[in-house]
Amino acid sequence: MADSLRDLLLKSGIVKQLHDSKPKPPPQSGRPAHKGAKPANAGGKSHSSQNKNTSRPPSKDQSDIDLAKAYAIRAQTEASERKRIEQAAAEQARLKRERKLKIQQLLEGKTLNKPDADQPRNFEYGGKIRRVHVDDAQLVALNAGELGVVQQAGRYFLVTRDIAEQVRAIDPQQLALLVEPGSTGGIAEDGVPDDLMW
Repeated sequence: MADSLRDLLLKSGIVKQLHDSKPKPPPQSGRPAHKGAKPANAGGKSHSSQNKNTSRPPSKDQSDIDLAKAYAIRAQTEASERKRIEQAAAEQARLKRERKLKIQQLLEGKTLNKPDADQPRNFEYGGKIRRVHVDDAQLVALNAGELGVVQQAGRYFLVTRDIAEQVRAIDPQQLALLVEPGSTGGIAEDGVPDDLMW
């Protein structure tokens, strides 16, 4: 009734019986083989097959090679871009150090801060309200624009207008406060009223 899968395969001729299929020896040419004689092709390839292999492209697909080249070019470009950015950052850091050193040398012995000054003068710098302590005469001079405030190493130094202008020429970001002479309304250019006490 129902034939097994093996029987069906045998009937169709796809599979031969295992005991019928013995490995057949390779066919021999009409000549008998001599002892010690090697076939013409043994030990190497024929010249015609070697010529065919050298004229063929490598076994890799051309798209694989192009993709590998693209990745290599991309990696090289990214590496050179990173190197350029690092060099630019190092150059910026070097210039910043030089500017700080120039300002430090400029401020040596020329700051007007007094240890006994008890009047705070508030001003906006770096998006925050800062303060420097001055005496009454310095407060008037600071509000008139005769004095300025310079930020150096996290501290605020009171200096003459001339020194403040020199600091501005070196690095404008280090000039924390310099009121323009003749400003009116009691509110300095920093937006903080001159007489504001906190």
